Amino acid sequence: MISMDSSIEGNILDYIHTKNELDKLQFTLGGNWDYEGGSFDKYLDDRRTVWLRIPFVIAQGEFDGEASDIEAQIQMSKPYVLRHLYREGVDGTAEIHTYGGLVDQFQKPTDEDAEIAPEWVKKGSSILKQVEQLLQ
Repeated sequence: MISMDSSIEGNILDYIHTKNELDKLQFTLGGNWDYEGGSFDKYLDDRRTVWLRIPFVIAQGEFDGEASDIEAQIQMSKPYVLRHLYREGVDGTAEIHTYGGLVDQFQKPTDEDAEIAPEWVKKGSSILKQVEQLLQ
């Protein structure tokens, strides 16, 4: 993980407005959200292993990432570039769940904080500048 300085860090913004602006750059709400905050994520490589992540916390209001009418103010945190490496092929550690006989198909990364090449940091920095312009 490589942290990046940004003029948006610490800013308090309207969630819906911020989400709509970041949608223009193909950011998505990261799956790691909870009722206290989350992150906007954009993959930087075609294999979706290198990401620009912009975390936020809820400053005011209530947040549910699955709702469409969220009235919350968010405080932006320090953005960073991260890289996750995953196993190729079938996950031999998948487990059968007791209820429903479902198979857990999601693999854990083999390296959650893999080394990041300078080209990805440069690309992340370039996209972050676009984000800063959109959110000013």
